[in-house]
Parts: sequence; structure tokens; C-alpha cells
Amino acid sequence: MSRRRWGRGDAGTGTSPGTAAATDSVGGTVRVDRRTKRLTKRLKPGDIAVIDHLDLDRVSAEALVACAPAAVVNAARSTSGRYPNLGPGILVEAGVPVLDDVGEDVLAQLAEGAAGVLEDDVLRVDGQVVARGRRLSAEVVAADMEVARAGLSLQLEAFAANTMEYLRRERELLLDGVGVPDIRTDLDGRHVLIVVRGYHYKEDLGTLRPYIREYKPVLIGVDGGADAILEAGYKPQLIVGDMDSVSDAALRSGAEVVVHAYRDGRAPGLERVRSLGIDAVVFPATGTSEDVAMLLADDKGATLIAAVGTHVTLVEFLDKGRAGMASTFLTRLRVGGKLVDAKGVSRLYRSRVSDAQVLVLVLAGVLALVAALLVTPTGQAILAVTGARLEDAWAWLLGLLPGEGP
Repeated sequence: MSRRRWGRGDAGTGTSPGTAAATDSVGGTVRVDRRTKRLTKRLKPGDIAVIDHLDLDRVSAEALVACAPAAVVNAARSTSGRYPNLGPGILVEAGVPVLDDVGEDVLAQLAEGAAGVLEDDVLRVDGQVVARGRRLSAEVVAADMEVARAGLSLQLEAFAANTMEYLRRERELLLDGVGVPDIRTDLDGRHVLIVVRGYHYKEDLGTLRPYIREYKPVLIGVDGGADAILEAGYKPQLIVGDMDSVSDAALRSGAEVVVHAYRDGRAPGLERVRSLGIDAVVFPATGTSEDVAMLLADDKGATLIAAVGTHVTLVEFLDKGRAGMASTFLTRLRVGGKLVDAKGVSRLYRSRVSDAQVLVLVLAGVLALVAALLVTPTGQAILAVTGARLEDAWAWLLGLLPGEGP
């Protein structure tokens, strides 16, 4: 693999990576997948990621940035104009070159592992141009966001229509819990912590350590959220999802597995779970996996449901696409006062006491103790005895005194 750095622009222009046209090319091994979430599992630093992701969302963009790719090539439009999605801006701000809207033909033309070179607005393999698109910059992203904000009203209308449709299809599940399967894990009367690999999940899990230690909630991982629980040093007790992003290690961790299936009963993830020799419960539902986890916890008697990494804002609902928006909105209404969203806890509160301040405090305490001992007869006697014992121990270590030591 060869790689040349992107130019930072001419001196005095004030340009930076991701905000101006490239002056150099960048090369890397091509990794191709229609699903960004699946691609990030095998994407390595310096690779060129080729995806097909309309309206690139924040979580996917952050996952790509974490892999440190040389560049990202998107077959679809990273921002379609439906709503102001945050993904493209995150890639550009991170200095990742993005070639956008190259057309889906590139997915068929490119072979996994080929050596590619991205230069200006083209992607070449073996010297041949295989894709041509528009290069994203801070200015281009800002213009796209302005257009997208104007389209929000149409998306809200679609959201309202989809909400009514979802309520019509799933009213028995939402209102009466009809269709919720039985599980072995006892949730009745307990706190439940649902972990989704979403925004700020790592920071919030770290902040919740005292809560987890004190209340010992049932830990439920939604797909890759089970791996997040393991990474934090805990073990999931329940894994819920369509099993497209959870690792085999998490599935083998001993947690009970609930496979989220389509409403007609089809469950693509069930075969994978069974191939590992693991029994699973099937939960057919129209909503998203995080919604299914909340409905399951509520129906089985959880007294409090804490959520990490889930979707709560309008833009996050839109990031999921219209098909997922209504289920999340209505599920939160269904769960009601039980739900406590931990999103942003790490940003809301961070200890203002630094390690250096703690060290100074400890040293001050030690000095105060020594001073108190020095000014009292008892303290002076203790210091004298302690000093004598230390002298004997030191002499013994040096072999100056016979015997077996103090």
C-alpha cells in the first residue's frame, strides 16, 4: 500500500485538510461494502473505504473516522437534502478526503483489496478511472446543510404519516404488549441498562460506573452494544437485535439472546446464532432493535430503564430514516416515566478535581500529620520509635547487624 499526504493548501490561503481541493493524491487498499457498519469491521488505517450510504449519519461517520481511512468514496449522496445530517461534516472536520456521489456502478467494478489512488475528483485503480464524483469540503458541506434545513418541513410531514401507519400496524404490541416473547432473564422489579453503540456511549458508560456498581442493573446490549458492554469490563445478560453487528465473542458470553425478526417472522440473524450452538428467542416487531429492547424491558416488569447511546433528538430520528422514526417516538411514549436517557451524562458532569490536585491534597494531609506528631509528646515518641525501627531495618538490609532482622 502506498500513501501520499493531502496538501494543506498554499501558504497564506488559510486552507486545511478537508476544506480545499487536494494538491496531492492519496493511495490505499480498497475496501468495498454497501453497508458502512459492516465495512468498518474490516477497515484498517490507510485503506480507501467505498460505501453506498445515502445521508451519511453521525454514528457511521464517527465509526469511519475511528478506523483512520486514507479516504472515503460514497456511491450515494452523503447529503440528499432531506434533512441536515451530520456525517459529512464529521469526516471533513477530521481531515478525511471524501469523494461523493460517484454512482453505484463503482461497487460492481471494484474488487476488494485492489490498490486505489484518489486524486482530485477521481478514483483510479491500475491507472484507470473507475469513479468520478464531487469532492467534499467545508464549504460544500455547509451549502448542503443550508439546502437540507429547508427540507425539514417535508420530513416532518412524512414523520407524522409514518407514525400513524406504525401505530395502526403495532397498536396491540404498543398498547397491550401482545407478541412480547417470554425470556429466562428476570427483569421484574429491577433496573435495566440498555446499551446501544450510538452517540457518546463510551463516555456515558464510564460515567455510569458508580450507578452500575451500586444498583447492579440488568445489562442489555443492542447488537454491537453487547460488545460495548464487554469493552467496558462488564458482561451483558441479554442481547437483543438482528445480530448484524454483534461479535461472536459477545454472543458466546453467556447472555440470553433475543433475535429481532421482521413482522412476518423472518429472522436473518437467527441462523447465525444457531450456527454458534446458541439457543435464541425470536421477537417479531416492526420497530428498531433498541425499541424492541425497551418494549421487552417494560413488559417484563423493569422498574427503571436507563438508556445509553439511543436516539432522542429530531436529527437522530431522521438519521435512522423514516421507517425507524415512528417506532422510536411511540416506544418512548409507551415506556413513559420508566425511561431515563443517559445520553450526554459525561458532558453534563465531569469531575473538576484533577489528578494533580488530588496528589497535592494527599501530600498536604501527610505534612499536616507529620506536623501534628512533631508538636505532641506522644507523636514525638511514635516518630522516635518509628525512626529507630527504620534504621534497624536499613542496617539489617545492608548486612551490618547479625540476626534475622527486625
